[in-house]
Amino acid sequence: MPSGRTHDSITLYTLPFVAGVTFLQNRRSNATLLVAGGFLFGGLMFGPDLDIFFVQYQRWGLLRWIWLPYQKSLRHRSFLSHGPIIGTTLRVLYLGCLLAISAIFVLAIAQKLWNFNFTWQDLGRTVGRSLVNYDTEYVALFLGLELGAMSHSLSDWSGSAYKRFQKQGIRGLLPNNKVKKRPVTNRTQRQSKPKNPKSR
Repeated sequence: MPSGRTHDSITLYTLPFVAGVTFLQNRRSNATLLVAGGFLFGGLMFGPDLDIFFVQYQRWGLLRWIWLPYQKSLRHRSFLSHGPIIGTTLRVLYLGCLLAISAIFVLAIAQKLWNFNFTWQDLGRTVGRSLVNYDTEYVALFLGLELGAMSHSLSDWSGSAYKRFQKQGIRGLLPNNKVKKRPVTNRTQRQSKPKNPKSR
């Protein structure tokens, strides 16, 4: 697995390319900014390695504890954390649920302490309107997050493949490349067993 510094370098060096291609495709600066920002955030803080105690996890500072249930639920480099689309979707849903719970908690306190007139129906309508009115922006942000995560996963996979190639050659790149161990039989055990000098 590449080091945290290597992952950061890949993210930072590919950022201008991602931003340039995005701008050439849609000619909209706000979409380009969202894709580039999502790519940067996805590569540096919201990537697949939140499933272990790695640099991305540490960058959350005092809030890093929120990722502990996520880490305990997933095996490192599983499809649910490093897989295309599914990894980013799961992290977005996880963080979205935490933010929703926090918003509900804050809203309940505000209603009790300051007679805040904002109701749950108002909150639901506001969120629904936001999803409908800014659907393109949400897609652009998700695309950026996914590209940042995939740059991380691809560098992990290519680094592992290169190490396997160095050790096993082209066979290390093929599926099911595990070397089968020869089973130990009674005959081979007797041959390898040292003779007892007292038996003579």
